[in-house]
Amino acid sequence: MSLATAAAGAQPFVRSSSSAAAASSSRPLLAVAAARHRRPHGSLAAAAAAARRRRRRPLLQVRAARTESTGVSVGFRAPQFELPEPLTGKLWTLDDFEGNPALLVMFVCNHCPFVKHLKKDIAKLTSFYMEKGLAAVAISSNSIVTHPQDGPDYIAEEAKLYKYSFPYLYDESQEVAKAFRAVCTPEFYLFKKDGRRPFELFYHGQFDDSRPSNNVPVTGRDLSRAIDCALSGQELPFVPKPRLNMGIELRPCGADS
Repeated sequence: MSLATAAAGAQPFVRSSSSAAAASSSRPLLAVAAARHRRPHGSLAAAAAAARRRRRRPLLQVRAARTESTGVSVGFRAPQFELPEPLTGKLWTLDDFEGNPALLVMFVCNHCPFVKHLKKDIAKLTSFYMEKGLAAVAISSNSIVTHPQDGPDYIAEEAKLYKYSFPYLYDESQEVAKAFRAVCTPEFYLFKKDGRRPFELFYHGQFDDSRPSNNVPVTGRDLSRAIDCALSGQELPFVPKPRLNMGIELRPCGADS
């Protein structure tokens, strides 16, 4: 059959007025049917979008927990503290470091992915500079109510595992973190002292540009440059970059531990 014959044979379906009316009256029904046919696709698309949002939630929660290290300025005096070292049971105070020309205070914790990213390099850098006269101490102020893995027993295990050459202390009350105005982990405070003057803040900033997700190698460049200057009596030749890290978990109100 030719296309012309087929078209001619198809004319009776649209030639009569009654057939045309039927066809026109059927159009709304067809439109309704088409709309109904499309609805499942819309539902599937909405379900898929909701599933994507659910999969993205953990990333959004992590971003919400990030905090920028700010709040103190050069010249800020190191606060007094007395904290236990879970590994040895010794109590450490600020006065224990009076004989050193510079003191590095690091607020860290076991579970933080930003700290985990730097642990080995923090151990190497501090060990290197402690031989040159630097004093260093790490403090964990995280709530063990929200993160039991940051408790004293785990702090002792961590210090032993990574062979930290500095004391790793536990700030259960979080009062020391508040005194230093520490808000995130890791947070680095480099203090220096001249003679009998108290320790004064020389550098407060990042370890380097490396982050867990940016594929930048860990070098410790920023902090090591600052330590070199503090130990040699030179001025800091660059503007410190604040570090965007995980916020310190505060103890819930009414918590006993």
